[in-house]
Amino acid sequence: MNPYILAILLFGLGLGTTITFASSHWLLAWMGLEMNTLAIIPLMAQHHHPRAVEATTKYFLTQAAAAATLLFAIVTNAWLTGQWEIQQITHPLPSTMITLDLALKIGLAPLHAWLPEVLQGLDLTTGLILSTWQKLAPFALILQLQPSNSTLLIILGLTSTLIGGWGGLNQTQLRKILAYSSIAHLGWMILILQFSPSITLLTLLTYLIMTFSTFLVFKLNKSTNINTLATSWAKAPAMTALTPLILLSLGGLPPLTGFMPKWLILQELTKQGLAPTATLAALSALLSLYFYLRLSYAMTLTISPNNLTGSTPWRLPSTQLTYPLATSTAMTICLLPLTPAISALLPS
Repeated sequence: MNPYILAILLFGLGLGTTITFASSHWLLAWMGLEMNTLAIIPLMAQHHHPRAVEATTKYFLTQAAAAATLLFAIVTNAWLTGQWEIQQITHPLPSTMITLDLALKIGLAPLHAWLPEVLQGLDLTTGLILSTWQKLAPFALILQLQPSNSTLLIILGLTSTLIGGWGGLNQTQLRKILAYSSIAHLGWMILILQFSPSITLLTLLTYLIMTFSTFLVFKLNKSTNINTLATSWAKAPAMTALTPLILLSLGGLPPLTGFMPKWLILQELTKQGLAPTATLAALSALLSLYFYLRLSYAMTLTISPNNLTGSTPWRLPSTQLTYPLATSTAMTICLLPLTPAISALLPS
């Protein structure tokens, strides 16, 4: 892709998200979301592969449906209450509709079906943008809506953690596994949103760091399915040794960074008298942990069959920068001891 066009598209992505962050009027926020969608579509379709074009079409149709329904809900709210302010959603009908539209935009279960299919058709770089940056703008709006729909948010959160765990169990494609991992993590964030928005933001931040590390590892290996992971030991032995720690951090095992948000969320849910919800969420984390362990096993404890297609990529030097990967890996593995300091910074 022409670097000038790429720069314009990335600028459009950044501007769309920034407009949504900065807006207090619903139409401006909606416009930011639309700019975001339109800026990523050429990035998704840039390789002209039938799968990429199919994924782009699915993404466009889903996002267009969500945007149209969101606009309808916003206008309904203005008609019922006379308010265009984002924080002035008082009527339960537009409030519920807007929550469900934004859930469709970020891929929360049961509105998640598009996300694994779309992610599977993209290259890892665009997949990384879709899994991280594209979640920020809708999430900022959900955060501002949060006091209105407590039962709906808990149902969305629990469904997402369960489906995110179950869906990834029988997958062999890494991008689909990462899509289900994304659904499960978003479920945890939505679960705690109304009780402690600050813990939600902390969970989002750790999710972004861990997902960034995982995508960069797969990109360095040029891996798109579980079998190709087994060739990484000959190419980057140190990274192969560290990758299981990144994956287990995504799964939320102590003493890794990923344990911190889960620990704080379960603690907060128990304080709020929602012990059954906390138990179900913790059990759903075991489902996710299974497929992270499966990836770790495939990467470090198996040796790839030495056929021609398997051995060729071993010897190709990678041109990828490793500084971002080194930084994000260190953060993914080592931040748990900072939990007391982070807890002290969180508003109670």
